[in-house]
Amino acid sequence: MFPDIAYIDWIVGRPERVEYDLGSSDLRRAQGDPGTVVPPALADVPTPEATVAEQLADAYGVGPENVLLTAGATHANLLAAAAALREAGEEADRDAGEGAPARVLVEEPGYEPLLATPDGLGASVDRFRRPKSDGYALDPDRIAAELTEDAATAMVTVTNRHNPSGRRVGRDALAEAAEVAGDANARLLVDEVYASFDDEMSEDEYGDNNPSSRDIERRSKGNDSDSRSVERKLKADETATGPFGGPTAAGVPNAVVTNSLTKFFGFPGVRLGWLVADEEFVAHARRVKHHVPAVAEPSRLLARRALARAPELAADSRERIRTNHDALAGFLADREDLSGRVEPGCTYAFLEHEHADGTEVASVAWEEGVLVVPGRFFDEPDRFRIAACRNPETVRAGFDRLGDVLDSLDRR
Repeated sequence: MFPDIAYIDWIVGRPERVEYDLGSSDLRRAQGDPGTVVPPALADVPTPEATVAEQLADAYGVGPENVLLTAGATHANLLAAAAALREAGEEADRDAGEGAPARVLVEEPGYEPLLATPDGLGASVDRFRRPKSDGYALDPDRIAAELTEDAATAMVTVTNRHNPSGRRVGRDALAEAAEVAGDANARLLVDEVYASFDDEMSEDEYGDNNPSSRDIERRSKGNDSDSRSVERKLKADETATGPFGGPTAAGVPNAVVTNSLTKFFGFPGVRLGWLVADEEFVAHARRVKHHVPAVAEPSRLLARRALARAPELAADSRERIRTNHDALAGFLADREDLSGRVEPGCTYAFLEHEHADGTEVASVAWEEGVLVVPGRFFDEPDRFRIAACRNPETVRAGFDRLGDVLDSLDRR
């Protein structure tokens, strides 16, 4: 039986009821009039002849047989988990093996649905750490340490950018993680819905005067004196190999990639996602897909328009990212009561208040018309996730209101 997903139960309906949404992490675009089907950003875009699968295959440099369309990234992740478990089950049948259910290994801290979905599919779910002390880095050695011979693992799941911290790793690190997973006959699932989040700032712009170039883990604990070199190393490891910017694991042996039009392109209502993997894995996922609803034809048509206009849409998204990233980094730099890090080019962060835990911050903020997400939904109750993804004017006003909220917590 599928378990409840506490985060989804909590977040549904909140963005629509709050004055300042600093919780939603998609770059949502302007909506049309009620009853309008076509988003304004796509209204004047001709529908190309190529199918969505053909457009995506061309963008990723793979064949159409390597792409499976889904009703969003959540749907894609479900199909990926089910396909990996199906593969593991066939392997067990060939070996005439019996025993514990196939296992899925998921990063910690992490996004709750990535645990709940394989759990609902009957898998045993375990974790590997991406600890705060390491800047939430993806360390393949931590994955390897959890891939023991006495527990058959079907899939290892990561997000890139990491949700909730925003940390992004490059293709080399993803390839190493995929190799480690493959050595244990497991697949590496990389949820890449945030991979394209970047402001396209050059290496030279990440200097000492940029608030985002510093870890602000509280002045009493000390700042990172090598932060500038760290930033440059991170940027060097983030070569834009993906079709929409940022690194991708597509084409990496043993890796499965999921993404959608929701986060970076800002079309949550289109409900169009995809899975990219080798032909055998996609065939498994396609067979599983017969058990769930298909992608609606209007979604396919709108997605064809969006992908045809991808360069212009990406430029618009990056302009908002650039503005909102700077606002978020400046907000954090000005707050003595907050610790955390705003990753380069990212518009969300995982922060900690020195007096209140994440649940209290989110609760008091909600009472004052501001939405942020408690860290308990991402395995770290002391923290909260803040997202600067709405239009810049709303984001700036939201930060002013949130500042008042944090001031009130400081006076308690």
